[in-house]
Amino acid sequence: MPNRLAREVSPYLLQHSSNPVDWYPWGPEALETAKRLDRPILLSIGYSACHWCHVMERESFEDEATAQLMNGWFVNVKVDREERPDLDQVYQLVVQLMGRSGGWPLTVFLTPDQRPFFGGTYFPPADRYGMPGFPKVLLAIWEAYQSKRDEVDAQSAELTKAILDVASGEGQGPSPAAAPSPEMVARATEKLASRFDDDHGGFGHKPKFPSTMSLQVLLRGAQVGRVRAALDAMRAGGIRDHLGGGFHRYSTDERWLVPHFEKMLYDNALLLRSYTDGWRATRDARYAQTVLEVAAYLAREMTSPEGAFYATQDADTEGVEGLFFLWTPAQVDAALGSDAEAARAAKRVWGIDEHGNFEESGATVLSLAHAPSGAAEEAALERARRAMFDARERRPKPFRDEKILASWNALAISALADAGVALDAPVLVAAAVRAMDYVEAHMVTRDAQSRARVMRLAKEGVATGQGFLDDHAYLADAALDLYEATGEPRYVTLARSLADAILAQFHDAPGDAFFFTPDDGETILVRARDPYDHAVPSGASIACRVLLRLGTLVDEAYAAPAARAIERLAPSAADNPGGMSGAVCLTDRLVRGSVDVVVVGPRTSDAARALVREAFRARLHDRVIAWVDPGDARSLEACAAIARDKPAWPQPAAYVCRGRACSAPVSQPEELARLLG
Repeated sequence: MPNRLAREVSPYLLQHSSNPVDWYPWGPEALETAKRLDRPILLSIGYSACHWCHVMERESFEDEATAQLMNGWFVNVKVDREERPDLDQVYQLVVQLMGRSGGWPLTVFLTPDQRPFFGGTYFPPADRYGMPGFPKVLLAIWEAYQSKRDEVDAQSAELTKAILDVASGEGQGPSPAAAPSPEMVARATEKLASRFDDDHGGFGHKPKFPSTMSLQVLLRGAQVGRVRAALDAMRAGGIRDHLGGGFHRYSTDERWLVPHFEKMLYDNALLLRSYTDGWRATRDARYAQTVLEVAAYLAREMTSPEGAFYATQDADTEGVEGLFFLWTPAQVDAALGSDAEAARAAKRVWGIDEHGNFEESGATVLSLAHAPSGAAEEAALERARRAMFDARERRPKPFRDEKILASWNALAISALADAGVALDAPVLVAAAVRAMDYVEAHMVTRDAQSRARVMRLAKEGVATGQGFLDDHAYLADAALDLYEATGEPRYVTLARSLADAILAQFHDAPGDAFFFTPDDGETILVRARDPYDHAVPSGASIACRVLLRLGTLVDEAYAAPAARAIERLAPSAADNPGGMSGAVCLTDRLVRGSVDVVVVGPRTSDAARALVREAFRARLHDRVIAWVDPGDARSLEACAAIARDKPAWPQPAAYVCRGRACSAPVSQPEELARLLG
């Protein structure tokens, strides 16, 4: 019999709707039931593409005996962390404060008033991996709650206080604020360089994540060689899908070889941006090709009929991790038929042999084990890629979570708009425009003061959930990226409206910081202020970036709260660049200033667009591009602060501004390239 989750829209919650566990979604019914029955809450947080979430479901949540224990002793609450990152953010701290690594599935036990007293992540069905079996955990928690209530209350009070201290921002950033300096940025760069894996590329050992925000710091710190090493290693490794494009979530080893196979929209958006920046820094054609491959993957697999982007693809196929992506020599031969040359090339270059490299399966995760030996083998490999891709398309595909998340869509919009102009690929900009059209039409509302408010997600055309800081900040940033790519003034109007909402609903003016939840949002334990980057950039950092950009474009007043917030964070960011790379980049922006380009000329002019394209191609860490179309008064309003005293010329022209000093106008892309260089 279906449980209460059958009424939900989240694919993750629906996956659990037929469990024998009496699941509740997070909400008043669950919380009131826990208080009425005086039972602890078993809070389980995960997401649809999570491999270990599926494992725990099969082992425990589908087991009748385990479900009976859960139903008899607890009020069981299931949460999709992609729907409710605020809950995940707060309760992940429980596990971390207990000295363990966070992650998913997250399993936290709460008192009926939502105070945590014990937590973990995945628990096996019986004792193994050095962990107690889940039924044993359930029994211990229940007995403690019944017979050692004083200890439970003391533990919950201690954990709650610690969460309040951390999530409210205690100890985050110095007080008083310190002026950003080049030394801070240099210190951050040195710390990241010292943690870089010079043998295999990237940061740390295993598991290894792309860490795209930290790569941005290295790019700014003249560590292009290390950035290349990371981009090359990821591109060659099994974390990249060599047949279909796009990247998996992370590598289980230090060599980027064997991934966890889920594909996330946000990872692919951030990596698309990283390879675009890598191309700017090196002009390596392989990076441009990688960008186009990721964009093609998003278009083929992750785009809804209306143009918005889906959230994730699962790690498992028919309950088997990675099944869709793995190959044996026999499968290669079957796919390629009589083309023996292509089969040989595929096996040699992608390292496919009888031993395999994935666990004990005898199957292989494709990677660039050897470089193609010449043009003939490259051609054979391309034939193999096409044939193997077609064969793979006939396999059962991994589950796709088709909810539309505003923040993740915004990351993709930004990356596609930026890459589309830099690489002269208008189809990428068009994809970004379509996605923005959907989000703006279906997920943006207006409050009583006409400020833009963003809904968290949409599924089957219905938007739900109050948006968080990242939804508003990322979307405002994406709107400014689309303005720079297209010159459409309406995108600045949207960005300003979102920025006004951020300042009204999320800004902590006394603390020079930003809350993750709006002032009219649900109260959990604490209204968190989180300046840290996680799998995605810090919403606070992106909010500051938006305000600085708008300060340059339209009104200097926008920049002031951002500058104060960055000054508050800069010393901590310099000491902890791995967790605060976004704040390091903003510190660098305040130290160096941005390089701003004002293009004056008709927006439809090929000459004006050529100048803008040159500005996108330049290696500028921080820039603002403004369009002034003499025939469109709205275009002047969209960049009123920077467009003053920039008269039109007989032909389109560009001004380059650093601080308050602007160059004489230039009309040729080559002249603009010299100025930007």
